[in-house]
Amino acid sequence: MSSKFIMRPEHEFMHQPDTSTNFNESVYTNGFDTKNNVGGWMRLGNRVNEGHAELSVCLYLPDGRIACQFKRPPITANNGFDAGGLSYEVIDPLRSVSMTYSGDLIIVDDPNSLREPQALFATGPRLPGHVSWVHEAESPIHGGEPADDSVQTMYGRDFSLGHFNQHGRVKGEIRVGDETWPIDGRGWRDHSWGPRYWQVIYFYRLFIANFPNGDGFMLLKITDQQGRVRREGVLLVDGEYEEILDLDVSTDWTDQKDPARVRLGVLTAKRKSRIDGEILRLAPLRNRRKSDGEVLVSRIAEGYTRFSWGDQVGHGMTEYIERIEDGELSGYPL
Repeated sequence: MSSKFIMRPEHEFMHQPDTSTNFNESVYTNGFDTKNNVGGWMRLGNRVNEGHAELSVCLYLPDGRIACQFKRPPITANNGFDAGGLSYEVIDPLRSVSMTYSGDLIIVDDPNSLREPQALFATGPRLPGHVSWVHEAESPIHGGEPADDSVQTMYGRDFSLGHFNQHGRVKGEIRVGDETWPIDGRGWRDHSWGPRYWQVIYFYRLFIANFPNGDGFMLLKITDQQGRVRREGVLLVDGEYEEILDLDVSTDWTDQKDPARVRLGVLTAKRKSRIDGEILRLAPLRNRRKSDGEVLVSRIAEGYTRFSWGDQVGHGMTEYIERIEDGELSGYPL
């Protein structure tokens, strides 16, 4: 654990909301079973001062379909993560957590329908779904609460005051309609709290992966509106995190300005690494928010990705977030 952050078992649990309208406390988990070519991610964010939670479930099925759900279920207190059929439980602080969803899922045959999803959400096909998995730690905790006011948080203090994440093994199952797939693989989780608007991120590129030998990474390149760039993250090697010193990102794009392939150059105090990623399936999502009479829009591209690092092949997520201004992606083609 870095001396810049404080991390205690109680940070696994709920935090007292401040008076910010946009106070958010959220948890995210992902998990992938590469033998069955199935997996996905779930997120629940409590926005108690706005009276609702943000629920997201996104599953990548073996036949190429995406099964997903996005809701804003009402909440009146920040006393737990349980809304809209999605729940999260701390089993053993800093070591083990579970996440479960039960409810209907929208079945997406063509991911392009997620670009303007109103019709899909209104009339798209649905099936009953159930996702349940347990995360068991395979790494230390990375991050926590800043030790003092000079410490920058991973995404910035205007996006979350506190944030931590961890790699681990994942076991459970995914059920969609009459089909069931076991999950026996690996994944990643995070927990954050503090004021948050998605649109305060001008643009970033985030890469998360696990490998069969237990190694992994979380790598972030984030840029603000003034063009200032920060590079954050870790390589997980032999059960220990190595903080990165530098990160190069090169992206191959589709005609729709979506990431298709990435090439990453990573430097830590112990190694230089080249990592290549191929995005297997992309969910092209967006977030909209009204602010001072204006509608702010961000692109949130969520890609299930196969990564190659040396002789290891692993799986995880590529996430590209950026503001859309005057119809243009703020970060493209960087």
